[in-house]
This record gives sequence, structure tokens and C-alpha cells, in this order.
Amino acid sequence: MGDARRYHDLSSPFRMKRGGELHGARVAYETWGTLTEAKDNAILILTGLSPSAHAASNDIDPSPGWWEDMIGPGRAFDTDRHYVICVNSLGSDKGSTCPASLNPATSLPYRLDFPELSLEDVANAAYEVVTGLGIDTLECLTGCSMGGMSALAYMILHPGSVRTHISVDTAPQAQPFAIAIRSLQREAIRLDPQWNEGQYDGEQWPEHGMSIARKLGVITYRSAMEWNGRFARIRLDPEQREENEPFGFEFQVESYLEGHARRFNRQFDPNSYLYLSRASDWFDVSEYGEGDVMRGLGRIAVERALVIGVSTDILFPLEQQETIAKGLEAAGAGVEFVALDSPQGHDAFLVDIENYSRAIGDFLNSL
Repeated sequence: MGDARRYHDLSSPFRMKRGGELHGARVAYETWGTLTEAKDNAILILTGLSPSAHAASNDIDPSPGWWEDMIGPGRAFDTDRHYVICVNSLGSDKGSTCPASLNPATSLPYRLDFPELSLEDVANAAYEVVTGLGIDTLECLTGCSMGGMSALAYMILHPGSVRTHISVDTAPQAQPFAIAIRSLQREAIRLDPQWNEGQYDGEQWPEHGMSIARKLGVITYRSAMEWNGRFARIRLDPEQREENEPFGFEFQVESYLEGHARRFNRQFDPNSYLYLSRASDWFDVSEYGEGDVMRGLGRIAVERALVIGVSTDILFPLEQQETIAKGLEAAGAGVEFVALDSPQGHDAFLVDIENYSRAIGDFLNSL
């Protein structure tokens, strides 16, 4: 199995919003479909915190991507019509320059010497990939979760570079509940002795901290309705319980969270997680509107937009999607707002493929 990743070398120095700069930095990306001669059929997808650029399988890498059933011939993102690009966020360890990368100034990993990261930096890095491919205007910019916030930054910072927009389960600014959860996740990592002020290695790894961070995330990515429906109060079979373990796992939901944490552990660099998590907290559209979110959104000029939210999402509540829809509409876009009742909460865009496919496919087919 090959690696379908491609790399774009960022401008050097690449200057960061909050000060500091990167030298010799790059971001990873993957593409599907064919770019027209006029280069007018490109769709850019910006991801949530942890996914790689491998959003779907392809000839080089047939392994399923994180949005596998959404991208391909005849699918919502129809690669017979569109040229689809997915960029791995700057700061993520899935191929892009991040805290685990070597600092050319020291030949050692950056770790906490990595400059403070903002989602504006993520957006600017993605913009360089697009322009590097010779694309002046995206047919559509799509952002999911954290990627939706990066997409708002992209459109504010690069006016005229996007014709239409699909906003998926995101927010114009982090709300206190989301900040509180992410703060706890970061604290769990930082309080793990193995984190060692960011100086961990393969032998020493903050597994407990990352495990708790992941469990907190999974709890908030789904809804109470789904937890009730899936697990109720079902207990583990006696042989599945931890013998002689005071306060050990007793319920199926505990075992489920543990399984998720184990699969995630050592699959994502802890320092990268800290940087991207904090960047999500910092993002605020109102910075571009003299302290007013609607005025900030008013700086985004696109022809049409589709805004999708989920009623059961506690991390990026539906009212935040409504705010984005109203803001884009007030700025002159033709906006379609879709409120789904998927029981899966924030993760619905990864699970409720039928409803998301219909909404996104219909929107793109109407362009």
C-alpha cells in the first residue's frame, strides 16, 4: 500500500498570527478527481482536530479514509465533477510541520518551542496549498468541526478566493462549555508525569493523560440520547471485569470509552494535540468585526452557502450554526440552513452519512 500524501512547502519564513515563524515548513494534502483546465472545479476540505488528509481511499492508498462514503464517483463530493483537496492542518502530526517535527535551527524536535498556533495559521497554510496548485478561486470550501472555524478564517483572510461554502458542525467562536472541555483535556495531558513538560519520547509517553483526553472528547462528540440508546445501564460480563481492581470498570460504556482511548493512544502526538486544542479555543470571528460576531461574519463574501448543524451537538450547538447562517446571509450569500436531528451529536457528520450526503450532494449538484 502506497502513501497518497503529497506535500506543499510553505513560504519561508512562514509568519504566524501570534508571533514567531517557521522555516522550511510544509503541509500534507491528498487529492481526488481531476482539475479542469480552467481550474474552476476545486473543493477544499479542512478537517477537525485529529484527522489526516486521507479523507477517502484512492488508487495509491486503498485504505478507507475518515470521510470515505462522502468522496468518490457519484458520491456527495462527486469526483467525476469535482477536484477534491483535503489538507492536513499545520500543527498536526499527520504529515504537516508540527511540534514533533525537527526544528531546523536545532535539529531537535520543536516540542514546546513550536510557535503559538492559531487557526488563522492553519487557514493560511491551506491557502498556500491551493494557490500552489494554481487555483485562484475555490468552487467550494468545506470545513468540519475545527476545520469549519479554519474555513471561516480562510474566507475572512482571503476575500474573493472562495465561491461557495459548506459549513459542517462548527462555530464562529468557541463557547465556554467547549473551552472548559478542551481545557480539561489539556490539563489531563499536562498533569501526566510522562508528559514531562513536553519532553516525552517513545519510552516515556503520557498515555494516561491522552487516554483521559480522548475519553472526554468521545463523551462530548456524542449525545446523551445515543449513550442511553447504545448502552443503557448494561453491565460487563463477570469475565470482562478487572478482577481485584477497586473501582474497576463495571459498565459497558466504560469499556467502550477505554477501547476508544487505546485505539487513539500513540496515534497522535500529545504536543500537537495541545497546540491544536488551544488554537480552537482562541478562534473568534468577532476579532474581525470590532468585537461583534455578526460584523465579523459580514466580512465573508461568498455567492452561496450550506450550513449544517445537529440538534444533539453539545460541543458546537445548533444556535452557533444558525449564527453562521444568518451572518453569511446578511453579507449577501444565498444560504441554505439544514438542522438535522441525528442522535449521534457532534460526530454525526462522520456517522449519519445518509443525511449529510443528501444535504451536501444536493447543494453541490445545484452549483
